[in-house]
Amino acid sequence: MDNESLKAKVAEYTAKVEKASAKFPERKNLEYNRLYTPLDLEGQDYERDLGLPGSYPFTRGVQPTMYRGRFWTMRMYAGFSTAEESNKRYRYLLESGSTGLSCAFDLPTQIGYDSDDIISEGEVGKVGVAIDSLADMEILFDQIDLGKVSTSMTINAPASVLLAMYIAVAEKNGIGADKLNGTIQNDILKEYAARGTYIFPPKPSMRLITNIFEYCSKNVPNWNTISISGYHIREAGSTAAQEIAFTIADGIAYCEAAIKAGLDVDAFAGRLSFFWNAHNNVLEEVAKFRASRRVWAKVMKERFGAKNPKSWMLRVHTQTAGSMLTAQQPENNIVRVALQTAAAVMGGTQSLHTNSKDEALALPTEDSVRVALRTQQIVAYESGLADVVDPLAGSYYVEAMTNEIEAAAWEYIKKIDDIGGAVVAIEEGYIQREIQDSAYKWQKEVENNDRVIVGVNKFQIEEKPIEGLLRVDASVGELQKKKLADLRAKRDNAAVTAALSKLEAACKDESVNLMPIILEAVKTYATLGEICGVMRKVFGEYQAHATL
Repeated sequence: MDNESLKAKVAEYTAKVEKASAKFPERKNLEYNRLYTPLDLEGQDYERDLGLPGSYPFTRGVQPTMYRGRFWTMRMYAGFSTAEESNKRYRYLLESGSTGLSCAFDLPTQIGYDSDDIISEGEVGKVGVAIDSLADMEILFDQIDLGKVSTSMTINAPASVLLAMYIAVAEKNGIGADKLNGTIQNDILKEYAARGTYIFPPKPSMRLITNIFEYCSKNVPNWNTISISGYHIREAGSTAAQEIAFTIADGIAYCEAAIKAGLDVDAFAGRLSFFWNAHNNVLEEVAKFRASRRVWAKVMKERFGAKNPKSWMLRVHTQTAGSMLTAQQPENNIVRVALQTAAAVMGGTQSLHTNSKDEALALPTEDSVRVALRTQQIVAYESGLADVVDPLAGSYYVEAMTNEIEAAAWEYIKKIDDIGGAVVAIEEGYIQREIQDSAYKWQKEVENNDRVIVGVNKFQIEEKPIEGLLRVDASVGELQKKKLADLRAKRDNAAVTAALSKLEAACKDESVNLMPIILEAVKTYATLGEICGVMRKVFGEYQAHATL
C-alpha cells in the first residue's frame, strides 16, 4: 500500500472511531494518536537512527548482548537508623539475591552535618543511615567484600567526603581503590533545580565534581564518578522529555566544566552515568530510555568530539517512581512497580532499584523490600522480557514516540544553550519553572479527575490503618551523639586539626585537587560535619531563589 492510500485509510478509520472515543471522558488527557502506522515514521533511517545494539547511536542499547550476556544489576536503595542496622539490611539483601548495594543517607549526612549538630535534631537516621565518620562507614560495610560488590551511594553535596570514606574502608580491608566498583550520585545541579540538598554555591560545587573526575580517572578507574540524575527532576513533576533534556543539559555543563579544568573528554566521559525514573506509562518510558541514549551519543560525539565509543554511551541506573506510589491501597503499588520494572528492562537499563509497596507511608520493611526485589527477579527469570534486545524496536508507536521525545528534548537543550547553559538556566529559575508548570498541570488533572489514579480518585474503598510500618526509633539520634563523643575522645585530635587546616588552605587554592586532602582528613577520623564545615567556611553556602 502506498502512502497516499494509507493516509486515506487512516482518515477513514479516524472518522469512525471519533464517536466511540468520546465515551471515555476520563481519558481525554491522552496526548498521543489513537493509531500509529508507517506514516508516523516517514524519513526514518534504520542505520542512522537505530543501528545495532552496542553501536552508535545506541538507540537499541549500549551493550551488543544486553541481558543475554548478563542481567542488570539488582540493587535496592536501603539505609536507615544506624550503620549497624543498615549493615544488617545490606547483608539480608545480598543473601536474598541482590547483586549490588545502593546506600540511602539521612538528611544531616546529605547536607554535611554531624548527628550532634543542633540542625540535625529529629532527623538522624530517619530517611537513610547516619554517617558521621569513617568509624560509621567501617560498620556500614562490615563483612561485605567491597572488592566484589558494586555500591551506589546517593550523595551529592558531600559526595567527595563519602567517597573518601568508602576508599578508606576498602584500603583498611586490603582492597585497593583500583578494585572498587560503584557510583556516587554527585549531581549537584539537579539539587539546585529539583531536590534541595545542596551546600555550597555552584562554582565550588563544580570544582569538587571535576576534582573527583580527575582523581578517579587516575586512582579509582572503575568508579562511576557521577550519576547525572533525572530521577529527582521527574519526581519533582517533570515530563519524560523534560527529564532527559534537563538531565542531559546538566551533563553538558559537567563536561564543559571538566574540559575547562584541563581534562580530556575521553579521560572522564566513559565513567559518567545517568539515573532515570521509571514512571507508570510503560511505552512512553521505553521510548524515553531509547531517545536519551540517542541524544547523549550525539552530544558526546558531535558537540564534544569524543573519540572513544565508550564516551558516547549513556549508561543508566533506574529507580521505579516513588512519586507514583499511593498511600491508599498500598498493595496496588506492587502492580505499579512491576509495570515500571518492565518499562526499565524493555528500555535497556543497566541497573535497577525497585520501590517497595509501603514507601508512600514509611521506609520499607524487610518483607516489603523482599517483594520489591522478587519483582525484579520474576521479570528477569520468568517474564521473557530480558530474552531479546530492545524487544519493542520497530513498533510504529514506540519508534514514533522515541522520535517525538528526542525532538522535544533537543528543543529544551537548545533553549538552555540560548540562556547560557544549565547553570545559568538554574540560577535564573528557568528549569525550576518548567518543572513546576508540569507538576501543576499533572496535579490539576488528578484533582479534576481527568487523570485516573486507581484508589485515589477512582475505585476507592474503606481502608483500615496500615499496621507493621517501619519506624526509626528517636533514640538513634542520642546513640549517634554518644558515638561521636567517644570518637572525639579516642582519636588523635592534633592529627585531625592538622588535616583540617591543610584542607582549609587547599580550598583557597583553586589549582589544588581536594580529593587526596579530604581522604587524608577522613583517615584521621575527622567527621563529615568538620570537613564540610571547613569547606563551608571557605566556599560559603548556596542561597536558593524563589522561582514561583
